[in-house]
Amino acid sequence: MSVRPLRDRGLTIGYVAERTGLAPSAIRYYEDEGLVRPDRNDAGHRRYARSDIRRLSFVMISQGLGFTLPEIRAALAELPEHRTPGKADWARISRRFGAVLDARIAQMQALRARLDGCIGCGCLSLRTCALYNPQDKARVRGPGPRYVMGDRSDEI
Repeated sequence: MSVRPLRDRGLTIGYVAERTGLAPSAIRYYEDEGLVRPDRNDAGHRRYARSDIRRLSFVMISQGLGFTLPEIRAALAELPEHRTPGKADWARISRRFGAVLDARIAQMQALRARLDGCIGCGCLSLRTCALYNPQDKARVRGPGPRYVMGDRSDEI
C-alpha cells in the first residue's frame, strides 16, 4: 500500500522513502547531515518538500560517483531553500561536479594506461622500470604511488 503525501502539509517520510528507494533511517541520516531540512507538523512529524526527492536522488547519485557527503553538502548549500531549484540551479552544480568527474576520468585513463604498460612491459628489471623509485626519491612530490598518480621519474 502506497503512503500518500499530505498535499498542503508536505510529504511524509514514508512517501519520500517510496519515491527515492531510500530507507526512512537513511533519510533521517541525511537530515542529520544537513542534506535535507524537512518541516515538522503540529504532531512533530517530518514533512518534506517535493524538491527533497530531487535532493535525495542527487545525494544517491553523487555518492555512487564517489563524492563525499561534505562535497555533496557544499553543492546542495548553493541551492535555494525557499523555492524549488530550477534548471539553472542544477546546471551550476552539474558544471562543477562535471569538472571534477572529467579530472577523475582523465586520472583513471592515465592509471589504466600505466598499469597496462607496466603489466605488459615484461622488463623484469627494477633498473628500467618506469615505476622504480630508488632511495624513495618520489616522496618529495608527496605521499602515495607518485608515478602511478602521474609524476614522471625524470621530473624528480
